[in-house]
Amino acid sequence: MGGWLDWAARRPRLVLALFCLILWAPGVFSLPPLDRDESRFAQASKQMLESGDLVDIRFGHVPRYKKPVGIYWMQSAATAVAGFGERTHIWTYRLPSLLGALATVWLTFWCAGAFLRREVALLAGALLGGTLLLTGEATIATTDAVLTACILGAQAVLFRVWLAANGTIAAPSRWVVLAGWVAFGLAVLVKGPVILAVTGLTAVGLSLWTRQWRWLGGTRPLIGIAIVLAMVAPWVIAIGIKSHWQFFQQSLGNDFATKLAGGQESHGFPPGYFLIALTPSFWPAVLFLLPGLVVALRQHRDPAIRFLLVWLATWVVFELVPTKLPHYVLPLYPVLAILSALWAAWPQAARNWWDKIAFGVAPVQFALGAVVFAAAPVLLPAKYGDGPAWWALAPAVLFVAVAIAALVFYFRRQMLAAALAVLAAPLIAYPLLTAGVGPTLSQLWVSPRLAATLHTLERPGDPPPALAGYIEPSMLFLTGTETRLTDGGASAADAKAGEGGLAVIESREQAAFGARLVQRELEAVEVGAVDGLNYSNGRKVHIRIWRVAPQTWSPPPPAE
Repeated sequence: MGGWLDWAARRPRLVLALFCLILWAPGVFSLPPLDRDESRFAQASKQMLESGDLVDIRFGHVPRYKKPVGIYWMQSAATAVAGFGERTHIWTYRLPSLLGALATVWLTFWCAGAFLRREVALLAGALLGGTLLLTGEATIATTDAVLTACILGAQAVLFRVWLAANGTIAAPSRWVVLAGWVAFGLAVLVKGPVILAVTGLTAVGLSLWTRQWRWLGGTRPLIGIAIVLAMVAPWVIAIGIKSHWQFFQQSLGNDFATKLAGGQESHGFPPGYFLIALTPSFWPAVLFLLPGLVVALRQHRDPAIRFLLVWLATWVVFELVPTKLPHYVLPLYPVLAILSALWAAWPQAARNWWDKIAFGVAPVQFALGAVVFAAAPVLLPAKYGDGPAWWALAPAVLFVAVAIAALVFYFRRQMLAAALAVLAAPLIAYPLLTAGVGPTLSQLWVSPRLAATLHTLERPGDPPPALAGYIEPSMLFLTGTETRLTDGGASAADAKAGEGGLAVIESREQAAFGARLVQRELEAVEVGAVDGLNYSNGRKVHIRIWRVAPQTWSPPPPAE
């Protein structure tokens, strides 16, 4: 092993933590609230803090019954501790995702360490931490980084039970097994039954393949199921009573069942989507992936490799589900990272044409991602900011040099040197994009600019602003729970109880807003404007801010 890897392997968790924090923390602290899912989760968590109700989940004045309560508890707790009373800083709601992603990387190291040397296990954790998909999920306040950590916690324990049953390692202690069940319960609290699609199918698949079932007794299923029920049942009963059982109809009957039946919210794609998305989402570790997969298939009789392949085979289930988003397969990425690290540590000469194809295609996948990351720091500010960011040219050139070095080492079969370059590339690219280029893309950050403008225009005694046309969740998070999300013809011109105030009208609602003003005999003065691109739907927006005068008349009484 290379000297740098030996040194790092003596302090693996510290090295992995520092590596991941350099990659992820710039995005956590620099990016504004993102639409739409992140702001929905953060706003619901903020309302949980505002109301003190730890059972119900609400977004604005309506229930949000799509996911269980686990992530909202975590985000609320993080904000209560780290926010010091301030609830509008999005980074506090991102902390569970950051910690969940870090736990995922550590657990990948622990999982790989069950059958590999520490140096290779460390490389597996680092390769996973550097992937674009995990980096993205680590920096936004959604469920998937935490869910992946929970699933991996249960899966890693199942892996060790399997290896112990095959005489490869000593059986894990009772406390380790029970910790796996705790992780299972947390996964259910975070995203319901999704964990069964990974852990459950892995256990069943292995048992069917080997015609062995007795090894599952090592998981202590009776006490484990009791632990999961004790963790989940109190809230399940409480939300059932609180919502009059509507939570289950909406979360299981509407949200979950709709995803299984057809593409939900324009996210329907045919099978093969996740394979195509693998090239960008597993970058830069994709350089070692295909060769690692080919070798793993050849070694499928090895108990450890067999477990990993069955785990990875659950990919088919996600491909068959009509609704698809890249993060759905994130709980399978630890397998890809382990197999990639295994091949990078011990590359094998080509034995057949499958090896040659894999060896040739992998660098093409890596190069495609490198081209995008090299161009993005220069092109994005030109399109969505105030002009080309020439200051980003120097780090972009450095990034290109590192990417080329990775490919040179790869073709020379100096794989550890290639791995070092592969890990160095995102250390340049990700912070450059998130902390450097990201905040300059003013055309994309409509909500932060609009909220800041509203803050300067507010007067004491104003009712909450009314929004029509542009009603993205980030606006509710930034301007407050009482902000009125409406339309121009209904009530945007009807200042609360006739008290006047600010009306925020997107151009598509302007005509209806003007007609409502005339109907109500109200006066309004334009006091501000914000233009930009709504990246949630790809439309340009032209927003005008009006101050509506308080109503000075009252309708005549009805005729007798």
